[in-house]
Amino acid sequence: MSQKKQIGLLVFPNITQLDMTGPLQVFGSVADADVHLIWKTLDPVPSDTPLMIAPTVTLDDCPQLDLICVPGGLGTDALMEDPEVLDFLRRQAEGAGYVTSVCTGALVLGAAGLLKGYRATTHWNALSTLPLLGAEVVKERVVVDRNRITGGGVTAGIDLGLMVVAEMFGKPVAEFVQLRLEYNPQPPFNAGSPDTAPAEVLASTQARMAAPQKKRIEIAERIAPNL
Repeated sequence: MSQKKQIGLLVFPNITQLDMTGPLQVFGSVADADVHLIWKTLDPVPSDTPLMIAPTVTLDDCPQLDLICVPGGLGTDALMEDPEVLDFLRRQAEGAGYVTSVCTGALVLGAAGLLKGYRATTHWNALSTLPLLGAEVVKERVVVDRNRITGGGVTAGIDLGLMVVAEMFGKPVAEFVQLRLEYNPQPPFNAGSPDTAPAEVLASTQARMAAPQKKRIEIAERIAPNL
């Protein structure tokens, strides 16, 4: 019997829970995979909603993964300058078949030097930060460049999960998971992208997200010379 694939998702304080729970639901639907939620301790981690997330393994005890996934959220600001987390990602990337991210998780991969020379994407409001970390920006929902697979903002994690499952286990398995989850999005509004949102909605959203964007850029500019 073949050994199960080891899949790990990083969890951390102030994570955007859907960045993680979207691909988690996809990965957890595959019988031939063991899925781990990884953090420094096993204490419950607060997300950006009332949902608390319980890690299943620590950074120190995590096995070598076949796939590592870094979700996003405001908590990634701290991770971009966290030596323990960045060292963990570098070690795992050496043996992992796939190194992936959702949303601003790409900035953490970039801060670890793992996107240098790779095509990548992230949340639309963080795209301007990626080049500072050595990545080539691509405005697509999911970007595949060799074994680096990056997803756009939040809900793109489901798409990323399905693409990764297709890569690792074959398209029929990914299609089974998609049907099981009834993933057949039909959004009630056409405001899910800066390219389609009404101008006034885009402007107000950009204004509300300007401060976090500025902070991310400042962090990237600070760490870029050391990459």
